[in-house]
Parts: sequence; C-alpha cells; structure tokens
Amino acid sequence: MDFNVKKLASDAGVFFSRAMQFTEEKLGQAEKTELDAHFESLLARADSTKNWTEKILRQTEVLLQPNPSARVEEFLYEKLDRKVPSRVTNGELLAQYMTEAANDFGPGTPYGKTLIKVGETQRRLGAAERDFIHSASINFLTPLRNFLEGDWRTISKERRILQNRRLDLDACKARLKKAKAAEAKAAAVPDFQETRPRNYVLSASASALWSDEVEKAEQELRLTQTEFDRQAEVTRLLLEGISSTHVNHLRCLHEFVESQTNYYAQCYQYMVDLQKQLGSSKGEIFSGTFVGNAESTSPPAATSPPAVAAASLPAVPTIPVVPTIVGVPSTVAESVLNPNEVKPPASGTRKARVLYDYEAADSTELALLADEMITVYSLPGMDPDWLIGERGNQKGKVPVTYLELLS
Repeated sequence: MDFNVKKLASDAGVFFSRAMQFTEEKLGQAEKTELDAHFESLLARADSTKNWTEKILRQTEVLLQPNPSARVEEFLYEKLDRKVPSRVTNGELLAQYMTEAANDFGPGTPYGKTLIKVGETQRRLGAAERDFIHSASINFLTPLRNFLEGDWRTISKERRILQNRRLDLDACKARLKKAKAAEAKAAAVPDFQETRPRNYVLSASASALWSDEVEKAEQELRLTQTEFDRQAEVTRLLLEGISSTHVNHLRCLHEFVESQTNYYAQCYQYMVDLQKQLGSSKGEIFSGTFVGNAESTSPPAATSPPAVAAASLPAVPTIPVVPTIVGVPSTVAESVLNPNEVKPPASGTRKARVLYDYEAADSTELALLADEMITVYSLPGMDPDWLIGERGNQKGKVPVTYLELLS
C-alpha cells in the first residue's frame, strides 16, 4: 500500500511538472526543445495521410452504400463482431417487382414478356453490384480501416509518449538553469568581514548546497535526454513506415479500380444484351404495323421529338406492298421493306451524327459507332422510331433515338 501511494504521489508530481512546463511554453515563458526539420516533415506527412485516409474511407462507404441507416447498421454489427446480414440490392428488388407484375399482367403478353426480360437483367445487375461491393470492401476498405485502427493508433501512442519525454526534458533544463543561477548568486555574495563570520559560513554552506542541486539536475537531464532520444528514434521509425503504408494503399487502390472496371463492364454487357433482346422483340411487335400502314401517304403522328424529325424526312417512291393477311408470317412484311432492296431518293436525304454505339439485331439493321456520320431517310409505312441509314455500301434500319439529325 505504501508503494502504491508513493507511486501515485510520484506520478502526480510528474503530471504537475509537465502541466507547468506545457503552460509556460504556451505563454512564452519557457523554452521548448524543437524537433529537426525532417522529423517535423514526417509528422506532417503522417497527419495528412491519416486525414485523407479517413475522408477516402468515409466517402467510399457512401459510394458503396448510399443509405445512411444501412451504414450505421453495418457499423454496429462490425463493432459487435457479428456477421452483417445479407441485404437485397435495389436492382434485385426491382427485378422481383417486375417479375411479379409480369405474372399479374400475363407473361405471354408483349408487356409481360418485356417486363420479364428487363427484370432478369436487373437481377443480374443487382448480383454484379453485390459482388462489387463485397470485393471493394475486402480489397480496399478493410486495409484502410486496418491502418486507422492499427498502425495509426500505435503512431499516436508513441507520439504522446514522445511529447511527455520532451516536456520532462525541458522541465529538467529549466531546473538546471535555475539551479545554476542560484549557485552563481550564492557564490557572488559571500561576507568575508571578520566581524560577521557567521554570514560567511552560511553563504559557503548555501553555495555547496546549490552545487549539489546543480549536480543532481545535470544527472536528471542526462537521463531524460537519453529517454527522449530513444523515444524519438522509435517514433521516427514508425513515421518512416508511412511510405510502406502508401505502397500498400496504392496496391489496394489498383484492386479497387479493377473491381470497379469489371463491375461496369458487366453492367454494360448486360444492358447491350437486353437492348438486343428488346430490339428484336420490338421488330416482331411492329412488323404488322409496318405493312398495315404502308399504303398511307404519311406516317402516324410521332410521340417524341426524334420521331417528328424522322417524319419530316423525304420519302422514296412507294414500293409494292403486301397487305397483312391472317396467318401470313411477319417475315413477308420484312421482306417487302428490306432496306437493301430500296434505293435512296435522288435528293433530300439528311446527314445524321450517331450518339451511341448500336449493334444490329439482325441483317436488316445497320450497326452504328458513336460520333460517326451517316446518311438517313425514311420509307413510307415505317415505324416513326426507325430510319434507313447508309454508310458507304452498307445500308439498314437504324433507331432514331441513337441519332442527331443535322440540317
């Protein structure tokens, strides 16, 4: 018990001494041991690394999980060291609703068939999103968290110890300076008068006492200087390890970009496949409409700006039309409107710039590349959402929504 009380009293004295030294430094009444420029640059680099790592980590979490409530839930599960329950992605939930709607409307109807196709694509997109989030969390977020919760905590702990060692060192320097000043003052005022021998004895005794105090302060200073130097070296090694942290984070960043690239490539491929499916099914749905309206002198009223532009294009002379007959396959109509058998009008064709890449669904369509220029015109009876496009010797149907018609 006595030992604990003494230790407590000693710790309280050390704390009081450090507090006094820190306060005097802030008030400009005490000198402060300055670290070398290289050490200060290491400290600044470490602080910058910690701050930016925190910001990147938080924003990446927002990117992967925009819902703040879900992020809080995942944080609590992580702190409780429990497995985060599986959560349905927005794409998978949308796919579920579309499939249920298709079953309700009738899976055999055109709308129901399209809902099923789009829903399946949304399900695949949701699964790809889940895989991307899982990969990014393991390969990118986890290393950043490990740095903040592991290496950085160790660095912060050693920096606090270094700060305490520096305060102890500066306090010892202050005590030594005061002891030397008192010793010099005591040695400078001895009384050598024979009528006052007692004052001389007291002065000589005080000088010897301050000499002992100076010697004790110098010994403490050497000890605290050694401890400070040793702690400074430990802290320096940890701070220099920030370079290795940057290398590790760079590797993790490359893995994150690779995961993100694969994710977006998958999404793009899924949407291209869906577009092909919808394009072919759209041709089947409107094939009868092409033939049924072939005898009309003008296309039906458009419902979108691009269709209006298509309707204003010059039309080639009317070609022979086969009327729609019950039981006749739709391929008959397609053969009548085969773009390869139609010659463009002598004048009045328009130029168009392609806005997006488009892959032809069949031989009657023309594949497009973004930013290329093609010649377009309309055919009587065509669906207003489509035009005939020409590029050199190639010819085929092209969707209006993929074009910017030029004057």
